[in-house]
Amino acid sequence: MGRRIATWMLIFQAMILAWGLALPGTASAANGLVHASDFKADGHLATQRQVPILVVFTSPGCQYCERVKREYLVPMHKDPAYRKRAIFREVTVGATTPLTGFDGVPTTEGAFAAAHKVFMVPTVIVLDTHGDDTGEAIVGMLTPDYYFGYLEAAIDEGGRKVRGK
Repeated sequence: MGRRIATWMLIFQAMILAWGLALPGTASAANGLVHASDFKADGHLATQRQVPILVVFTSPGCQYCERVKREYLVPMHKDPAYRKRAIFREVTVGATTPLTGFDGVPTTEGAFAAAHKVFMVPTVIVLDTHGDDTGEAIVGMLTPDYYFGYLEAAIDEGGRKVRGK
């Protein structure tokens, strides 16, 4: 009888954990990227640090989005050298989650994505301190062997534009 209770307790704990990971706030923390909430504040921080803001647009259930985050963006975000070069944010396409735009006006993640003409995920854009694109968007997964290089080039270009070089 004791083993049966222990087994049911483990199953119950696993179900609670799985349910918890499906919650938006928990998922954001689990994937290691900061979900955008206030681009006006991010713009001020970027101005102080003289760095661009890299935004990845994703959607739930997108396997390529998860791969881009897992293999490239989360490791970059966790690396102190990259944290000195860019601010990393995630936006969910189509979401109604409130978001403050660079102009301080309330909007949603979905409206922000639409304003940037993001319709395919994953899409990565690099923005200056005012929310303007600093180069071409990286749309889709592209070639995995070169993807890191595309991100590097986008961050470098964004940094040059933010610093006025």
